[in-house]
Amino acid sequence: MEKKDTFILGGKEFSSRFILGSGKYNVQLIKAAVENAGAQMITLALRRANTKDAENILDHIPEGITLLPNTSGARNAKEAVRIARLARELGCGNFVKVEVIHDSKYLLPDNYETIKATEQLAAEGFVVLPYMYPDLNVARDLMSAGAAAIMPLAAPIGSNKGLATKDFIRILIEEIDLPIIVDAGIGRPSQACEAMEMGCAAVMANTAIATAGDIPRMAKAFHLAIEAGRSAYLSGLGRVLEKGGSASSPLTGFLQD
Repeated sequence: MEKKDTFILGGKEFSSRFILGSGKYNVQLIKAAVENAGAQMITLALRRANTKDAENILDHIPEGITLLPNTSGARNAKEAVRIARLARELGCGNFVKVEVIHDSKYLLPDNYETIKATEQLAAEGFVVLPYMYPDLNVARDLMSAGAAAIMPLAAPIGSNKGLATKDFIRILIEEIDLPIIVDAGIGRPSQACEAMEMGCAAVMANTAIATAGDIPRMAKAFHLAIEAGRSAYLSGLGRVLEKGGSASSPLTGFLQD
């Protein structure tokens, strides 16, 4: 009997390896992510949940989905910690995606402040998933600080450029004993598949699906691609020959008398 392929975060077991980032929030996106992509975890910004003047994202996330509040808007560790605490007070649970960005042009995470926020929030009982620029030393510090997973960016947020940091993500997979969840920049199902083939635990996507012409179909495509990449990783990918070729069938012997 085939063993169930799941991973654990914060004591919760997840069978889906697709996480929806809901920055480009709309009801159709959430519905497609759950029904077509099989999402079991959805991020949300606190401003989306704590409002009386606009539509509340929580009204559209189905029961049983794990909420992953992010600290979007935080410019330093202190602000990230405050946002995380507010999200927990609002009933969003103990999961938090730490996102500290003070660079408004490139939207790159501040790794130093992220480590500080991770250490404090982990000490307070949060399940911390820090968003970071892929750097091995930073990842080690985040692991020591109590992170439950590491979330390196593949490319700048919303760019759809794909695995621009692939070589650095591969190093994290090889060296860090935590789930590596690729976040930001994945633009195509084929790129999500490649990330899974490398050994990533999961992939987060938002813009690629939200900006697609057919959102449900694209969500399904991501679901299939992630499953295919994971299956390929578990099966053990075939060797790569740097030079020449290797016949798949014997070329000798069949012309002999």
